[in-house]
Amino acid sequence: MGIDLPLIWFVIIVFGVMMYVVMDGFDLGIGILFPFVKQSHDRDVMMNTVAPVWDGNETWLVLGGAALYGAFPLAYSVILDALAMPLTIMLFGLIFRGVAFEFRFKASEDKRHIWDKSFIVGSLVATFFQGVVVGAVINGMPVVNRVYAGGSMDWFTPFTLFCGLGLVVAYALLGCTWLIMKTEGHLQSVMHKLATPMLVTLLVILAIVSVWTPMTHADIAQRWFATPNLYWFLPVPILVLLVSWLLMRSVAKNSHYLPFLLTLALVFLGYSGLGISIWPNIIPPSITFWQAASPPQSQGFILVGALFIIPIILVYTFWSYYVFRGKVTPDQGYH
Repeated sequence: MGIDLPLIWFVIIVFGVMMYVVMDGFDLGIGILFPFVKQSHDRDVMMNTVAPVWDGNETWLVLGGAALYGAFPLAYSVILDALAMPLTIMLFGLIFRGVAFEFRFKASEDKRHIWDKSFIVGSLVATFFQGVVVGAVINGMPVVNRVYAGGSMDWFTPFTLFCGLGLVVAYALLGCTWLIMKTEGHLQSVMHKLATPMLVTLLVILAIVSVWTPMTHADIAQRWFATPNLYWFLPVPILVLLVSWLLMRSVAKNSHYLPFLLTLALVFLGYSGLGISIWPNIIPPSITFWQAASPPQSQGFILVGALFIIPIILVYTFWSYYVFRGKVTPDQGYH
């Protein structure tokens, strides 16, 4: 029995995207939370919690895109063609946000509000259009003769826009619990107050998406609700409710670290639900990752490089978070 290279690469890409969602999610969430925090010194602390790591977090987005190009060129070409506009807007949001991040600390006091607003807009735009992309992938893309057969605006639907809103709330909750873990005093107290309303909002959005998706996609409904799949997948929504309850309790008890860890678990469960809905398709509703794969020689060649570079990325990511562990206080400057 040979090695299933497409499956290996599919797992690598899923892992890379998950790492990006988790690690860039909370620092995008900090930009989304800026309007809830008015004091300049609190905003300084918020940005200082991610200043040493934010640009490294986006390594996982680059890895996922490059892996998709090399391992699944059909998926890369179709997705880029179908979602050219939201992906381009997302990238402009990330660039705009990155520029605002650096220039905010160099601006004079009377000009800093400009970069604050830029940081907010860049974070919101990047997050919203990431959610739109996720919604468009769930909706599916028509492919004829290995070429995208839809229109340039097929991604613009009520469902995709709602998914964009959902990801904004999810990232805001990630950023909120990250700040609970990394800060103290007044700022931490504000985040404790915001966490529960954000969690409730996210649960409502997840419930709507969970109903909306199977109602409009018969294949997804069949995958979730046909037996014996129903018994295998039932733990996912049950665990979502359990983790949410534990998260509310930890916030009520003013815990520092547990809310963030539980939010990570909640995001992972949501990501798992997405995976269950589209498996084994990489271009829903009908192109599997085996069908979209590049030749085995190509996948084997780039796998050698991936097995070398991914451990390095993991090591420097772990080391950067370890070095800058602990609470961030107002007296600590930008670094």
